[in-house]
Amino acid sequence: MLAAAVASYVAVRRSAGFALRSGALLLDSFAAFSDARGEAYVRVSLAVEWAGLARSVSQRARRLGQVIRLARYLHAEDIRHEVPPPAFGAEKRTRPAPCILSPDQIRQLISAAARSGYRTLRRDTYSTLFALLACTGLRVSEAIHLRFEDLTPDGLVVRCSKFRKSRLVPLHDTARAGIERYVHRRRAYAPMEPHLFVSLRRKPLLLQDVEAAFRTAARAIGLPDSPRARPTPHSLRHTFAVRALQACPDGRDAITQHMLALSTYLGHARVADTYWYLEAVPELMTDIADDCEHFVMGGQR
Repeated sequence: MLAAAVASYVAVRRSAGFALRSGALLLDSFAAFSDARGEAYVRVSLAVEWAGLARSVSQRARRLGQVIRLARYLHAEDIRHEVPPPAFGAEKRTRPAPCILSPDQIRQLISAAARSGYRTLRRDTYSTLFALLACTGLRVSEAIHLRFEDLTPDGLVVRCSKFRKSRLVPLHDTARAGIERYVHRRRAYAPMEPHLFVSLRRKPLLLQDVEAAFRTAARAIGLPDSPRARPTPHSLRHTFAVRALQACPDGRDAITQHMLALSTYLGHARVADTYWYLEAVPELMTDIADDCEHFVMGGQR
């Protein structure tokens, strides 16, 4: 039945590096829906009916989008599978506005983490972690999964992170010195734990631990907290990306090379995910507007 075809499709997508967690669950649901109707092939009517069970239009579009991609894959080898049209419109992923921090806010945040709580390793852990996120642009999940063996003379080895890709992240001498100071104290605290950053439980940090510590430090320095641009640990990565874009040189070829290098450095699957940061701060949008006006008026860049 259709469940076997879904399993084959998911296996191929995952072998190509896609996690496809929620997508696989949705496709399993669609396969069960089709199997219950005695249908072994993707049918437009069933796909639209199944997707229409979601509450909102955006959810329906997302559900149907998963089936459309499945159907294209199956139709390539068996034309009996029908490819549904996007009956609920295009899939739209609304990105929250990133909170971009100033250099002074980052310094205050790190200092607040170094003073938070009792005089324990916790202070060193979170001040070092936040400083590392700010100067490297790592994802929080990548940083908390780092092991001692990942700290190499060439930089940090980020292993099988998002999209199952590994990469090398260079470290500035000051960043390396900060990590080594932390490591000196941390080894004595939990010598048998291979992860670089540990909690007071002598276990690897959990994402919720990092988020709680960040909120505490953010409140301590009075960091603005609005629903539109809420500061989170990921804000340090956003800030790194924006500052790197602001340092981009002029010239079409230089910009292309800079964006590709930054996208690779950040571990993005698509360069479009890097270009999204252009919308993050007014300064970048102003620069874009100025360059467009200059071009329209006959100038060259």
